[in-house]
Amino acid sequence: MNYRHAFHAGNFGDVLKHIVLALVIEHLKAKETAFRVIDTHAGIGRYDLAGDEAERGDEWPDGIGRIVAAAPPADVAALIAPWLDVVRAENEGGTLLTYPGSPLIARRLMRRQDRLTAIELHPDDGAALAALFSGDRHVTVRIADGWASLKAVLPPPERRGVVLVDPAFEVAGELPRLGEALVRAWRRWPTGTFIGWYPVKGRAPVDALHAHLADSPIDKLVAVDLFVRDPESAGRLPGAGLVVVNPPWTLPDALDRLMPWLAETLAQGPGAGFRVRRLKAA
Repeated sequence: MNYRHAFHAGNFGDVLKHIVLALVIEHLKAKETAFRVIDTHAGIGRYDLAGDEAERGDEWPDGIGRIVAAAPPADVAALIAPWLDVVRAENEGGTLLTYPGSPLIARRLMRRQDRLTAIELHPDDGAALAALFSGDRHVTVRIADGWASLKAVLPPPERRGVVLVDPAFEVAGELPRLGEALVRAWRRWPTGTFIGWYPVKGRAPVDALHAHLADSPIDKLVAVDLFVRDPESAGRLPGAGLVVVNPPWTLPDALDRLMPWLAETLAQGPGAGFRVRRLKAA
């Protein structure tokens, strides 16, 4: 209950997470049938980069701040465009003042037939999220435990869609918990796409998560890690990653094209880099 995403909004972990979320949503839009986006740890949806929390965290200048100042090659620009267009639309005039969280990014990318379920446990953040989407019939906001809510919201009536699981990682054991939750959720909805975000504080815990998922019945799985510094280094968070269950068939190759540029642009010190791991054939 102490974690507030406002301190970290727009950082390098958000950049990676939101680019991949947008790529998955754009793939879902290739078919006319409706889909559902489920965000289990949704936050408040929109963040003030000039606010006290963002200024105290001071993480966004090395995340979204670097991206908007960069000139990516054409193929990378096309990959990040769905996400970056949403960010720019939130900042008319070109000055970065606001960063959209995952539920707002999803909502901006959705079509009229699609739906969003946004779940947030923190009561103040949940109230802010509900206010943001007040009157929007395409969005359901639940003030509840995202972990516990997975059983209740799966499978969705649309039978197509993506679930983003982005917990706070405040307590020990959250990484194994993520792996177990993804397997359970996949069993309830084996055709859904699931994105699990995690911090990287050394390779060994992340490798254990990957191994657990690779040994599970899940048959389509890709992982991507971004290191802004040596992942074994102390101090500020050196890396972040995602595991994607049932990834779009286009995603692994898209990550191969994206990640060299992203790692170079967001590097903060020695040991920066990335890895894309095809854990189960897509």
